[in-house]
Amino acid sequence: MNNIKNIFSIKDLENLSGIKAHTIRIWEKRYNVLEPMRTETNIRTYDLSNLQKLLNITLLHNHGYKISKISQLPPERIPQLANEIISDKSVKHHAISSFKMAMMNFDHAAFFNTYNNLLSEKSFREVFYDVFIPLIQELGFLWQTDTISPAHEHFITYLIKQKLLTNTEKIQTKPPTKTDRIFVLYLPMNEIHELGLMYLNYEILSLGYKTIYLGESVPIDSLKDLKKYFDNITYICYTTVEPDKNEINNYIQKLNEEILEETSNLWFIGRMIENIDAKYLTQKNTTFTSIKELVEYIE
Repeated sequence: MNNIKNIFSIKDLENLSGIKAHTIRIWEKRYNVLEPMRTETNIRTYDLSNLQKLLNITLLHNHGYKISKISQLPPERIPQLANEIISDKSVKHHAISSFKMAMMNFDHAAFFNTYNNLLSEKSFREVFYDVFIPLIQELGFLWQTDTISPAHEHFITYLIKQKLLTNTEKIQTKPPTKTDRIFVLYLPMNEIHELGLMYLNYEILSLGYKTIYLGESVPIDSLKDLKKYFDNITYICYTTVEPDKNEINNYIQKLNEEILEETSNLWFIGRMIENIDAKYLTQKNTTFTSIKELVEYIE
């Protein structure tokens, strides 16, 4: 069954553009800026070209163009004008919209073109913080509201992973410059949300430390094995949905009992840390609310 979504409801357009459905209806009725299709029951639906046009109109409108003026432009002029007014201030919004369209069209070339344009003006770190993190956050919302399919999310996530791996490999060709400790990065069992951990690995390598990246769904026994080979280990556990709020404190207690030694530490980051009871944390435990906070702590 093909569950790829290329026909959208007005609610989908609201979720993807940030423009309220009521406003979209007014723009459509008064100014004919979109050309919806109709179902047999007379419900509006929209195709990808309508979505692309709305995203460009949103950019122009956010830069002071009145919808009445935009509606009078030739159709080919709207994307041209959108590109002309892109500035440092608007590049984030435009890039996120471009990545969304690449995702909706399953278009590798559009993704790479947008990424390379960003990279001509920004560092990889800036691209990730300014564009990829907000994009990933939006993807979660779009998936929850059924605006995009799992296929869309996997497609764009894989491409972002490619860029993370490429940039990480460049750093790994150089030997570590700091040897006072080693970082072990992992996701707990049944945790598969890996992008944040991958980027954190990139940042720590950039600081000159050696890392051991174990990736997703790592059992505690695998962490215990590392004690045979390394001293001064700082374990970093990235927990987004697992262990759940009913198990997170028992998990921390077990980790502290089974893997920590005098010279090791255990850090936690991710959405689930809000469920940690402080009484389960020891002096060797540290929690972080963001990647940026963790990186600054190391620095």
